Amino acid sequence: MEPFPRLAPAVIALALATAACAQPRRESATAAPTPAPVVVARPAPAAPRVVQTGAASWYGQAHHGKKTASGEAFDMYALTAAHRSLPLGTRIRVTNVANGRAIDVRINDRGPVIPGRIIDLSYGAARALGAVGDGVFRVRIAILE
Repeated sequence: MEPFPRLAPAVIALALATAACAQPRRESATAAPTPAPVVVARPAPAAPRVVQTGAASWYGQAHHGKKTASGEAFDMYALTAAHRSLPLGTRIRVTNVANGRAIDVRINDRGPVIPGRIIDLSYGAARALGAVGDGVFRVRIAILE
């Protein structure tokens, strides 16, 4: 037997009635308003600057693992290239003029040694451009940074 059997429904009814009359809690008048987020306008990245258009070739297995001009070991599968004058570490976009494919590579070596060519690409870069079978192909190079 419950000690207060009729009291429980009355307490529940009273709690529901007072909860329905409650108003939402208001911020105090001294609280600082939330500041609007700051939007920083950044300039649009500059379009790549076209540097050269000309003949390119690629190098691979015969040089794989050998030291490059940058001091790192040549990885024929990496997206790297050799250029005569661009600073080592420069990132460039190379576009195969014949098919429009483009990739970004990093200059890590010096070359090409054959006159008339403007760049030597790693095997991996030439493969990404769809030019491995061509041996020598026409490219456009643009500096990215």
